[in-house]
Amino acid sequence: MLQLVWFKRDLRSTDHQALHQAAQAGPVLAFYCLEPDYWQLADTSVRQWQFVRESLQDLSNELDGRLQIFQGNVVPLLAQLKTVLGQFTLHSHQETGNNWTYQRDIQVAAWCRQHQINWQQYQQFGVLRPNPGRDHWAKKWQRFMQQSAVQPTDHSTISAINWHAFTADCKLPLAEINQDYGKLQLPCPGRQHGGRQQGLALLNSFLQQRGEFYRSSISSPVSAEHACSRLSPYLAYGCLSMREVLTAVQLAHQKQPTRYWKNSLKAFESRLWWHCHFIQKLEDQPDMEWRNLHSAYNELRQHYNPQWLVAWKTGNTGWPMVDACMRYLHHHGWINFRMRAMLMSVASYPLWLPWQVTAPFLAQLFVDYEPGIHYPQAQMQAGTTGINIPRIYNPTLQAQKLDPSGTFIRQWLPELRNVPNSWIHQPWLMPEKLQQSSGCVLGKHYPLPLVDFSEACRAARQFINSVRDTDFRQQANQIGEKHGSRKKQCRRRAKSNRQSNSQQMTLF
Repeated sequence: MLQLVWFKRDLRSTDHQALHQAAQAGPVLAFYCLEPDYWQLADTSVRQWQFVRESLQDLSNELDGRLQIFQGNVVPLLAQLKTVLGQFTLHSHQETGNNWTYQRDIQVAAWCRQHQINWQQYQQFGVLRPNPGRDHWAKKWQRFMQQSAVQPTDHSTISAINWHAFTADCKLPLAEINQDYGKLQLPCPGRQHGGRQQGLALLNSFLQQRGEFYRSSISSPVSAEHACSRLSPYLAYGCLSMREVLTAVQLAHQKQPTRYWKNSLKAFESRLWWHCHFIQKLEDQPDMEWRNLHSAYNELRQHYNPQWLVAWKTGNTGWPMVDACMRYLHHHGWINFRMRAMLMSVASYPLWLPWQVTAPFLAQLFVDYEPGIHYPQAQMQAGTTGINIPRIYNPTLQAQKLDPSGTFIRQWLPELRNVPNSWIHQPWLMPEKLQQSSGCVLGKHYPLPLVDFSEACRAARQFINSVRDTDFRQQANQIGEKHGSRKKQCRRRAKSNRQSNSQQMTLF
């Protein structure tokens, strides 16, 4: 029987369980379905599609040109494939995507049941489906990651099919997928390029050169661009597998002799665990994409200032670090985690914008958009989880600490280029004469802050605290039981029995 391998967010042939299992069972048809409806969603963008397109081209080269590209909705495509090719088995990796892909997969599963099609789905990350609970989740993650990577498949098993029966608008030659898809059409000249080869090159440079001071350099946008691994889009679209990255990191840990290297690699390894921990949250509760995790916050942020939203989106809030980071993100499609958190925090507290509005926009800007990380993090930074304290980032303090000389700010806000160092983080305090001499008149060349930061945050805290009634803690405990990392409990166990847990990562 023919084996169909449906590539989704797993654009590689190495350590690819679906492709490996299909090749063991019979001749393989490997395909990717370009879904135009998906690329019209509020969290998609051209920059993401361009990365995917380059990754598809690289994957096609890996498969000796045997990757088939289709266009349209998956269910009608599968029906047409069944009509032309007869009965088949469908193979794919499990996907924890946004609600659109979740509903799409539900429809595919229903169609497969109706037509007696066996759909085999394989675990790709340390995400469990189903997840029996969080108590032993960390051990299962470690067990999965310690399994040997699946060896590359013999590409000769992938069939070349006669496609004369397919309509012209369904089957797409790889050379004809140059059209740009995606809701957000803004250019992104500094984005990373897609494909496994690009990902491998970055992994090697990180483990051999760039990663030595990772731990101490990831917070500042000045140093993070070089010191961070920059592997996030290659993991998000599956150009690299999590397991092969973790294996490479552990091998590097054995070779790198310095304390800086060992501490940095240990810190990076822990983030691979957090990657799966957050995706598990969305896997367990898909409505986290649009519904507050804790219902007590449902009445907050019902009304907001649309002009403030525009100012935040375009990098014109009047807070230099916020605006510089937003403009950097527009240009690169990436920014380090601390600054992502700051952007979300500023939108959520002093500007009082609902995360359901700001999170999809940030998703569009991120080339490395991973729904399972993005939406739980958006809610965490917006303070709607019920199990995290409000994280209010002061952009002035962040700038003074992470960009003390204003190098990053001046690069991305040229209107502040001639502002002296003593005023670069708070230009609104400059005397009028100094504004004139520096060529930056506030309200003309660069905006004044939209609100008084301290007063707005004080009001936000009061609103947040006002919803904590007598039932708040009970629901928060339930949320913690379902989604909590068990970090503290595991640390207590580790303290009482260090020897038995010597192989366990410290973040557990």
